[in-house]
Amino acid sequence: MHSRAERAVRAAERALDRWFGAAANPLRQLGALTFWMLWIVVASGFWIYALYETSVDGAYRSVQAMTEQQPLAGGLMRSLHRYASDALIVLALLHLLREALLGRFRAFRWFSWVSGVPLLPLAIASGVVGYWMVWDQRAQVIGVAAFEWFAWLPGFGVGLVRNFIDAEAITDRFFSLLAFAHIGLPLLLLLGCWAHLLRLVRPQTQPVRALAIGSALMLAALSLAWPARSLPPADLALWPQRVSIDWFTLGVLPLADAAPRLTWIAAAALTLALLAMPWWPPQRRTVPPAAVVDPAHCNGCTLCQADCPYGAIVMVPHASGRAGARMARVSAELCAGCGICAGACPSATPFRRGAPFATGIDLPQLPLAVLRDRLDAALDALERHGDATRLVVLGCDCSARIDDGAVDGAVMLSAPCAANWPPVFVEYALRRGADGVLVTGCPPADCAYRLGARWTAQRLAGERLPQLRAQVPRDRVRLHWALREDKESLSRALDNFRRALADRRRAAQT
Repeated sequence: MHSRAERAVRAAERALDRWFGAAANPLRQLGALTFWMLWIVVASGFWIYALYETSVDGAYRSVQAMTEQQPLAGGLMRSLHRYASDALIVLALLHLLREALLGRFRAFRWFSWVSGVPLLPLAIASGVVGYWMVWDQRAQVIGVAAFEWFAWLPGFGVGLVRNFIDAEAITDRFFSLLAFAHIGLPLLLLLGCWAHLLRLVRPQTQPVRALAIGSALMLAALSLAWPARSLPPADLALWPQRVSIDWFTLGVLPLADAAPRLTWIAAAALTLALLAMPWWPPQRRTVPPAAVVDPAHCNGCTLCQADCPYGAIVMVPHASGRAGARMARVSAELCAGCGICAGACPSATPFRRGAPFATGIDLPQLPLAVLRDRLDAALDALERHGDATRLVVLGCDCSARIDDGAVDGAVMLSAPCAANWPPVFVEYALRRGADGVLVTGCPPADCAYRLGARWTAQRLAGERLPQLRAQVPRDRVRLHWALREDKESLSRALDNFRRALADRRRAAQT
């Protein structure tokens, strides 16, 4: 049962699908877009740093010269740097909110969630230091506000504020320190991003090309239309009366200025709450057990390791002790229980009848032998439909389902992921009397287990092992992606498939 929050997210995504298409929908690529903004920030930052002077007299002058003397070079890069930084923070917030609303922070996802939470404060801190380096009246005001806020913490004191109100404290070394901090914080951010992706295989760190180019052009147009500009230079003998701020990067400072202690309490409480979300409140639903390897049937082919979306499988010396032999080993902590590895095992063939169905790797809660038994029962049930077109739907627990009897002559079986079904199961169903097999699952851009939809499509297309054999008639096999809410879409796809198969049968009879 979906929560209201999840339904709201899906409704927003479907609305944007009409404009961008599912593959280029920005809501489905918030993480990749955040990384893209980070690379724009880094690239433009290198350009700005090459022109920046780390001195009391040169800091403001060098930044101002970028805008006034090089509006289409240094000025453009400065504006890109500012707007891409804002976009990074906004996209990171939206990415965090989307994952939270979809419930993607528990169980095997806990590490990615916990490692991602500190990245946002790091990005904001880097932005604050960047504004200080401009050394205009805005830098003067936010410097005092930030250090007065930090003065409430143990180990800090009001003496820090002296750096922004005492001319003797402002030296060339101070600006060198700012430059070091503005470089060091992004380096920590990159290190945090590496940790954030550490447990993911083939993480998507770049949006699709159209979205990347479009977002870059939008930032460039914004930079040319409203270039980033400095306020008058900082003057420690005067206090600015009115200063505009960047609310995306500096929005917390007015709150801290009004209620510093309360802002610290709220920030600490929010951070702790986010970090505790994977475990609190306690989850009633049990986590699926990890996949299990059968050494007797594992030949060390590495296909399961290559297909695991979370790096939960490693190759180790074979339990048999044979020289050079390898076998898979599953990390229970990292395993999502998706069954993609079972669908990749070449020993998973339902045609085996002379011996018990066994495979090199399988899910203990739903072995492939059980899936074959369910498929056999479904095929037996289809035989009662006589001359009606008989359809088998192999789906996943996270995508759309058809109700029993919703489509005449069709039965649906579900596994944790569409990629849990080995391609040979499609051939098995056709040989056992099905007129057609439709494989369905989450759309590739929003697969619940990241790579399951992609691997399923490539296996059926013969582009990835294990593949659907070439002799299987492709007009009797279809692939349709549908989210859990898209039951009507799946029913229409089945109706269209049934009509196409009926036309095929009539053409064969004439």
